[in-house]
Amino acid sequence: MLENKTTVLLILSQDVLDQARVVAGKATITLKLPVSLQIVLRALIEEGLKRDGHATFLANVESQARAVRHQRSMTRRKRAEEDRTNLRSGSPGGLHRGEPRKRSK
Repeated sequence: MLENKTTVLLILSQDVLDQARVVAGKATITLKLPVSLQIVLRALIEEGLKRDGHATFLANVESQARAVRHQRSMTRRKRAEEDRTNLRSGSPGGLHRGEPRKRSK
């Protein structure tokens, strides 16, 4: 879903940002998935470009929220497996005391 990504600076009015936050809150409740402001803005842009209806918009938000959830879950799973492997092998590449774990993007 996000293989070909780029960073964009998006400047919005406070009113638009507040409306998008409300949409994120409602989507979180409706979908029972964590829906961030970024997910809502991405979906609004995509669906606005297509000029599709509300059902498609909600499906897009759900798809993005599920993709983010899956990606985070896979990252956590990979980290846990690496930690277990490092503990079993006694590898010095495991967690070091006093050093925070680097977050992957």
